[in-house]
Order: sequence, then structure tokens, then C-alpha cells
Amino acid sequence: MKRRTILILLTVVLVAAAATGGSLYFRREKVPAVTVETIRTRDLEAVVSASGKIQPKRLVNISADTSGRVVNLAVNEGDRVTQGQFLLQIDPKSLRTRVEGGTASLQAAEASLDQLRQGIETARVQLQQAQQNLARQRDLAGQQLNTREALERAENDVKAAESALREREKQIGAQAARISQERASLDSARYDLSKVRLESPIDGIVTRRNIQEGETAVIGTMNNAGTVLLTLADMSVIQAEIEVDETNVPFVAIGQEAKVTIDALPDRTFKGRVTEIGNSPIQTTGMPATTSRQATNFKVVVAIEETIPDVRPGFTCTADITTATRTNVTAVPIPAVAVRELIYDASGQVVKQPRDPNRQSGTTGAPATTVVELQPGQTRKETEGVFVLRGGSIEYVPIKMGIAGDRYFEVLSGLAAGDQVVTGPYNTVRNLIDGDPVTLDVPGAGGGPFSTGAAAQSR
Repeated sequence: MKRRTILILLTVVLVAAAATGGSLYFRREKVPAVTVETIRTRDLEAVVSASGKIQPKRLVNISADTSGRVVNLAVNEGDRVTQGQFLLQIDPKSLRTRVEGGTASLQAAEASLDQLRQGIETARVQLQQAQQNLARQRDLAGQQLNTREALERAENDVKAAESALREREKQIGAQAARISQERASLDSARYDLSKVRLESPIDGIVTRRNIQEGETAVIGTMNNAGTVLLTLADMSVIQAEIEVDETNVPFVAIGQEAKVTIDALPDRTFKGRVTEIGNSPIQTTGMPATTSRQATNFKVVVAIEETIPDVRPGFTCTADITTATRTNVTAVPIPAVAVRELIYDASGQVVKQPRDPNRQSGTTGAPATTVVELQPGQTRKETEGVFVLRGGSIEYVPIKMGIAGDRYFEVLSGLAAGDQVVTGPYNTVRNLIDGDPVTLDVPGAGGGPFSTGAAAQSR
């Protein structure tokens, strides 16, 4: 009986101990495991990446200056041409007829002018004769040898001769103006005739041919664009026309270096330099800006400083523009940076907030601290910073950042080489607060709370 009682008592004691131990186990604070990285100096580059198209620096659209049917087309798409090389010809028949008609009209007007000049000479002779007759009649009248009627007739003859001369002189001026008009029309017709033969204005490649031999070329008007017959591209100097987001445009400047990759040539990178930055955003077509919210991009031109064989206009490309470089600067990993709301006193110093004693480290959700009522002169402000391992726990240290590299931020103040900052996991870093206990996630190390012992030395 005694033995049975003893067994029952032992069982009760073990069950109570297990219950107590389980309660203590589940009530203990769960300490998250984190990864850390030791801060050191690095060389950083800030890069702005954007995509776009390869385009020649010089692109010429060949349009017709006169309407007509294309009768001779000497080039095909993809042909290389030199400056002055014959490209195509428009049927010159109608324009040649205009030139011939204009020439005949000009000759007729010049012949008519010669006749008018001869008539002026005749009118001058008649005026001279009338003046001589008037002088004789006046002498006779002074001697009372003629009648009053004869003297008046002689005076009227002089007036009539003067009027006829003036009329002939005016006809000469009008005919001279007509000749100038006919000559201008003839020059215009000859100029149009000279435009039926189109030659290349540049050395380049025919990148597009929009017309076939026998089709009719149409010239442009104020409200109607003319026919673009050919497109020529000078591929000796090419450039990447990329679209840069408005948030990155302020960091881009003329002369910055860039690396350009072309999708059609995936294994090569070409050096370039920024030569142009758009002052106005790229306008989207087909949809009013008020009906859709679209990203605002600016055109940036990168001149490629290398020769690219077999390149074609319109190739898709990506340009990485180096907007800033830093040498031997303190750098922090991008995942280590977190934003917290801190309290600042009137002098700009951070006021430490007490940690909630009921909070578990790394708890999922927004980081929480005991709500502290602001004192006079204090302000709350969201601040960028990192969690640094110091004195057996983590401390949130505000930092001032400079440029951003592909993996690291430049640190202008707040950290020094040798500091150990928490870098992950991301969800844990997002939920940590100042003073949380953590363990180091080190392969082969124990999982106890952080200390300055072997676990720290292994990093």
C-alpha cells in the first residue's frame, strides 16, 4: 500500500513539474535569429538605368518637292549610299512642258517690249515735229501772217504728241513688269524641273523605302503631310535614345558616362556619354493625359563612343548611366536600412523611448513602443537608420545617407567601419525596435541570446 501511494505521489509531482515547465517555456520571450554584417569602406557607384532605342545621330527623310510618277528608282532598302548619289527620278514631262511654255511666253513679252520701244521713238519724232510747227505758227502770228485757228491747231498737236509719248512710256513700264513676272515663272519651272532628280544629301544607309517605281509622289501641304519616299541614316555616329523616369532625371547630367547594352547583341557592352537631356516630358499619343495616370519620362540621349557592326536603327537597348562615384567611403547594405519614428528634443537630439516590457522581439506587425507624450519642444519625425549590435542587444542608430549603389548605401554619418549591423531576415528587421534581444544566425553556433563571445567572434 505504501509503495502504491509513493508511485501516485511521484506521478503527481512529475505532471505538475511538466506543466510548470511547459508554461514557463511557452511564456518565455522568443528571441529571433538575425544575420549581421561588419561595416567597412567601399567604392560605390550610383547608376540610373533606363531602356530605349538605338537611333542614328543624323536621320534624313527624303520627300518629293514636286508631284509626279516615279520613273526611275535606283536604290533598295538596306543599300549604302554616298553623298550626291542618284536615288530616284520623277517623270519630268509635265515640268519640261512648263519650262518650254514659260520660255515662249518670255520671248513673246520681250518682243512686245521691243515694239513698244520703237513706238516711243516714233512718238518722240512726232512730238518734235509738232513743236517745230508750233514755233513757226507763233512766228507767223507775230507777223500777223496766219489765223488764230492755225495757231491753236499747232498748240493742240503738241499736246496730243506729248500725251501719246507719256502713254507709250507707261506701256513700257507695264511690259517690263510683265517680263519680270514671266522670267520668275520660268525660273520656278526650271527649279521644279531640277527637283525631279533626287540625290543623297549624306553618306548612309537606306533604312526605309516607302514607294515603288510607277507610284505617284505627293508633295505636302499645310494640312496634309507629303509622301516620305526614302529614309536615310548616317550610322557612323549612333546614339541611344532612352526614357528616364522623372525621379531620376535630376541626377543625370551632360557628360556622364554610360554603359549601353543592345538586346540584339547580348554579349557586348558599349561605352557612351550623355549628350542631351530633354526639358519637356515625352508626350504620350492616342490617349488624353487626363484619362489615365501614366509615368512621366524624359528623353535622354547617350552618344555611343564605339563602332557597332551590323547595328540597325530601332534596336532595343538599355543604358546604365553612372550619376555619381564615391571612393573608400563607409557603406551599409541596403536591406539593413529601416525607417522608424523617433522623438527629438529642442536641440535636435534623439530621446530614447522605453521598450514595452510585454513586447516579444521580432513580433510580426508594426514595431511598437510605449506611447510617450511629447514634452514641450519635442517633435516626432520618421528617420532612416540601422540596428547595430552593441552591449548584448541591438541599438537603432539614425544615419545620414549619400548615394545609393546597387547593393549598398553611402553613410555620411552615424556609422563607422567595424560596426556590426543587422541585415536580415527582412521581416525581422522590419519589426525590430531599439533594445530587442536577438541571436546570431551563424552556422554551427548556438541559438542563445546575443553576447560578445564566440558567436560574435565568428563573424
